[in-house]
Amino acid sequence: MSYVLIETNVDEATGVATIVLNRPEQRNALSNQLMKEVALAIDDFESKDTIGCIVITGKGTKAFAGGADIKEMAGRDYAQNLKENFITSHWERVAQCRKPTIAAVMGYALGGGCELAMMCDIIVAASNAKFGQPEINLALLPGIGGTQRLTRFVGKSTAMDMCLTGRMLNAEEALASGLVARVAPTDELQDLAQEMAKNIASKSRMASMLVKEAVNTAYESTLSQGISFERKSFHAIFALEDADEGMAAFIENRPARWHNK
Repeated sequence: MSYVLIETNVDEATGVATIVLNRPEQRNALSNQLMKEVALAIDDFESKDTIGCIVITGKGTKAFAGGADIKEMAGRDYAQNLKENFITSHWERVAQCRKPTIAAVMGYALGGGCELAMMCDIIVAASNAKFGQPEINLALLPGIGGTQRLTRFVGKSTAMDMCLTGRMLNAEEALASGLVARVAPTDELQDLAQEMAKNIASKSRMASMLVKEAVNTAYESTLSQGISFERKSFHAIFALEDADEGMAAFIENRPARWHNK
C-alpha cells in the first residue's frame, strides 16, 4: 500500500510492523490525512497473521509528533465539528487496535502527539523526549483523549498541572509518573522498541490479544469488574491450542511452537 505522510515497514521474520510519521518539517504534525493513513496501515497490519506487534514512531529525532495540525483546525466552528464528528473518524484507530502497539518517542510528543502515544499499549522514550498537553496556550483543551488518558496515567494533580499550565514532562519525569515504561539514549531508542516488539511478536498472538484486553479492562473498570473479566478470560484461554502447546513445551523443556489458534 502506498502512503504519502507515513512510512511503513514489515519484518516478516520477526513479526514486527513499523509506522513512521513522516512530516519532519512540521514536527510530524497530525493532520486528518496522516491519521487516515495511520488507520489504513493499522487495518492492513491487523489483517496479517504474520504480524504480532506494531511500533509507531516519528521521522527524525526532534519530534514524535508536535501536535495536531493547527493550520488545518483554524477557522472551524462548533456546528462543523458536530456535524463531521471532528477528529473521531480515523483518529482513535490506534486505541482500537487489537494487536499490541508500542510508541517509540523521540523529541516532542505534544498535544495530539502525546495523545497518540497514550493510545499505544506501551510508551518507550528517548532521553530527549518531552511530553505535554499545551492546548491551553491556544485557548483550547485536549480533544483526542488527553484529559482522560493522561489523568489515568499520571494522576489528577500532574494531569491538571500539565493541562492547565502547559508544562512538559521530560523523559525521566514521564518514567517516574508511569507515563513511560522505559527510557533509552536517543541513538538506542529504535533498537529498544524493535527488540521489545520482537519479544512480544514471538508470543502466541491469541494470548497477547487476551492479555491486552484484560489490562485495558483494568484501566477502564472497577477492580471487581476487572477481576471477573480476567477470571473468565483465564478460563477461556484453556480452549486455545496455544495454551496446550505452551504448557507442554514448558513441561518438556523445549521451545513452544505457536499455532496462533
